[in-house]
Amino acid sequence: MLKIFTSIFSLASARHLLGAGLLGLAFAGMGAAHAQDTVDATKSPSDFVQTVANNALNAVKKDRAVKAGDLVSINKVINDYVLPYVNLEKTTRLAAGRHWRQATPQQQRALVEAFKGTLIRTYSGAFTKVDQKSSFSMLPFRGNAQADDLVVRSTLSQGNGPSVGIDYRLEKTPQGWKIYDLNVEGIWLIQNYRNQFSQQISQNGVDSLIAALNKRNQ
Repeated sequence: MLKIFTSIFSLASARHLLGAGLLGLAFAGMGAAHAQDTVDATKSPSDFVQTVANNALNAVKKDRAVKAGDLVSINKVINDYVLPYVNLEKTTRLAAGRHWRQATPQQQRALVEAFKGTLIRTYSGAFTKVDQKSSFSMLPFRGNAQADDLVVRSTLSQGNGPSVGIDYRLEKTPQGWKIYDLNVEGIWLIQNYRNQFSQQISQNGVDSLIAALNKRNQ
């Protein structure tokens, strides 16, 4: 059962890119921790991401435990400051594709939690890349600013590595903007996992995917 998942995560370069993207996603959700500017999810999407990213980057630089990859600290950061800005259920649903409708409500909840654990594990490596020269900047917006579903582009600059281009896909909700997908150097998170999830579920079922994810999270 775990053979497929072992091969899925064997590509170190892909994991590095995903980690960088998730680091940027964390920057886009942690502003409440050490807020310097008020985070307003009803602002323009670029302003929304930029504000929370600037606040979060300063917070990460100051948190030694997070930078060291401490999973307890990272879990607290994710649960307290990232998830309020992310529609993780939608991310998981789209990654599971048609198989989502075949899952029971209990399986759906378990899959969301297992997928969250997988993403948090990826954070642990990405946070160690942060240094005092790291910076996060938005690129000029392209598209219809009045749309309810759109993409904003950004660049994560790192003093100890090359800059990384990160695109965020956002949806407009009654509470304001929510992030549900990201693109790191041409790799969309949902698309990347959809192919992997589909193969695992088709061969062994939803429970096998949940078990495989949880196994990797231990």
